Amino acid sequence: MLPARYRMTRSSEFGATVSQGVRAVQPDLVVHTMRHAVDEDGPRIGLVVSKSVGSAVQRHRVSRRLRHVARSLIDDLHPADRVVIRALPGSRYAISARLEQELRTALRRALSKNGASR
Repeated sequence: MLPARYRMTRSSEFGATVSQGVRAVQPDLVVHTMRHAVDEDGPRIGLVVSKSVGSAVQRHRVSRRLRHVARSLIDDLHPADRVVIRALPGSRYAISARLEQELRTALRRALSKNGASR
């Protein structure tokens, strides 16, 4: 489970990261990253799993998998990083290892575009 202090909860944080951040696309995920000006407790990670992914059961399963995968990436992120992970419909069929691989690839691409070093 992703610890509460690393979760993005405010709509304004989601909106700023998606609109001002750098986007990286993978087959099952879209990842938006942004380096926040204020260095806080640690990186903040938000999930967007829309109804296009599937039923409520499928969406919650995808959310649980993504939270678990995101937890393993916390140490690789800068404390000021903001990350929004948007699940695409194909993610409901993806296993956790595939989601982790896609998330790592997308983060690497987005952070390199952003000019941020890990």
